[in-house]
Amino acid sequence: MTKPRPLNVPELLTPAEVADIFRVDPKTVTRWAKAGKLRCIKTVGGHRRYFREDFIALLKEEGK
Repeated sequence: MTKPRPLNVPELLTPAEVADIFRVDPKTVTRWAKAGKLRCIKTVGGHRRYFREDFIALLKEEGK
């Protein structure tokens, strides 16, 4: 059984998860972040994580 997430913690996605949904390469997701299309944070290990709400907004924008 998984623990419920605290309400104030944003859901974060890996580059691979975002790439799978958009059907693009993870490097494309990194380029989108560098271009300002998606916000990301970097983990202590230097890995990027993307905010779920930004990803949803981009999906809606691309769907227009």
